[in-house]
Amino acid sequence: MTAIRFDDRVVVITGGGGGLGRSYALEFAARGAKVVVNDLGADIRGGGQSVTSADLVVAEIEAMGGMAVASYDSVEQGDRIIDTAIAAFGRVDVLINNAGVLRDLSFKKMTDDDWERVYRVHLFGAFKVTKAAWTHMQAQTYGRIVNTASAAGIYGNFGQANYSAVKLGLVGFTKTLAIEGAAKKITVNAIAPIAGSRLLETISAPEMVEALKPEYVTPLVVRLCAEHNRESGSLFELAAGWMAKLRWERTRGVSFDPATEITAETVDDAWEQLCSFDETGHPATVREASVPVIANLSRAG
Repeated sequence: MTAIRFDDRVVVITGGGGGLGRSYALEFAARGAKVVVNDLGADIRGGGQSVTSADLVVAEIEAMGGMAVASYDSVEQGDRIIDTAIAAFGRVDVLINNAGVLRDLSFKKMTDDDWERVYRVHLFGAFKVTKAAWTHMQAQTYGRIVNTASAAGIYGNFGQANYSAVKLGLVGFTKTLAIEGAAKKITVNAIAPIAGSRLLETISAPEMVEALKPEYVTPLVVRLCAEHNRESGSLFELAAGWMAKLRWERTRGVSFDPATEITAETVDDAWEQLCSFDETGHPATVREASVPVIANLSRAG
């Protein structure tokens, strides 16, 4: 078994002051990485600011003989976070987009601000930090990025229309960047973890939070950021030591003749076949997804 090391690599972790982010920071540092611990120090709703959480993690890393610096900038100013990495260590090799907030409300009660705040931290924030890191990763022909999605984005969850929307948005973001980064040896993946954190504490019992240790998630994240990693554009679901890779699945579908009239009644008559998963496909690219569409169009040619 070959040890996975990050000597001379620089790792940037947003939301690194606690929970999953802290666990990532300590593990990467233990494996030789120089770490930028970014944390605004806000509460779970995105309010307030404090330098304490980032400083404490940096102190932990330094106490174990590692190298780390703190960043207190919001992910909405992602360029400042990456500038901190460049100023301190001269490069950025790994980016973990982990920062997050919650504004859980039923859709009926959700305000524009509840929607906007969650969007700006999770999706816009990931865009800003990644955009700033992207130029450096392309120039050095190397990069590892992990974005944090959620089961709520994959499956939906009551009271989390805002959170679900941006978390699934991060999956699409991940898949496109994986395509664009391939030529420059940049891999981009997404994880949908469940782990004990400040966010989970708001919706789960204390014993559940304790059982879902962040340390159960960290090994997969480290593996996805290894130098030998070639996995890219993938989504993983994990919690409590269980890990799995997800893929899209769709029914075989129904091909209606484009040369004939297709009505709602025609669709209704074929509904059972259209929705049946007895025969399925697993398209992984836009091109693969378009195969039956193109085949059906050829019938009208």
